[in-house]
Amino acid sequence: MGEPGPAHQLLAGKTVLVTAAAGTGIGYATALRCAREGATVAISDRHERRLGQAAERLAGETGRKPLAIGCDGTIQRQVDHLIDAVAAELGSIDVLVNNVGLGGTASVIDMTDEQWSAVLDTTLTATFRATRAVLRHMVPRRAGVIVNNASVLGWRAQRGQAHYAAAKAGVMALTRCAAMDVADYGIRVNAVSPSIAMHPFLAKVTTEEALAELTAREAFGRAAQPWEVANVIVFLASDYSSYMTGEVVSVSSQHP
Repeated sequence: MGEPGPAHQLLAGKTVLVTAAAGTGIGYATALRCAREGATVAISDRHERRLGQAAERLAGETGRKPLAIGCDGTIQRQVDHLIDAVAAELGSIDVLVNNVGLGGTASVIDMTDEQWSAVLDTTLTATFRATRAVLRHMVPRRAGVIVNNASVLGWRAQRGQAHYAAAKAGVMALTRCAAMDVADYGIRVNAVSPSIAMHPFLAKVTTEEALAELTAREAFGRAAQPWEVANVIVFLASDYSSYMTGEVVSVSSQHP
């Protein structure tokens, strides 16, 4: 399985904002990797206590405490405040990583409007809100990168995941269309599509049976580690992907 590997200063001099970065999942792993690659990092999350803990952990692991601002992605004024505050404090936002999302399991037979709306609002619409807000800063500068976190479920069917799959498919479509809208300004918009990345929170909200089924589909016979997804996000954020926009990159070892 290995380790993240040495840093190469791929984001030296860049400012990066990672949303939903509290906890132990892809968001935190991305913030950590970006910092190790030389970026000045800001993080946000709706959970204030966990956000503070994440900032302290990042400081301990990198020697630099990130800017940490609480934000609920379902509330536009909080999203606008987050983007404006980070841009003011750091001077610019070179990279936005949209990691916010909400899962759940329910059959379409029994799914309520509230369940559907909560997942779509937190996973898809929150990504749109942050994208729109940050582009108001990036477009005048004619520079910037957005990396969205989609999911293999945007392509693949799975029982009980209609709301989440629809939201992640929407993130993919948003990525492609937003990329076309801002290409003339030199701004790139891409996404990653992980299959399964194991971390403690996922284990809490997913049954052992479901995790076993998902893992069995992987060629390596295991889930990805969050840092393995973070590495691909860093690639898309860096100048190494300068000719890529509107792309959704699968981070998976799945076989049919």
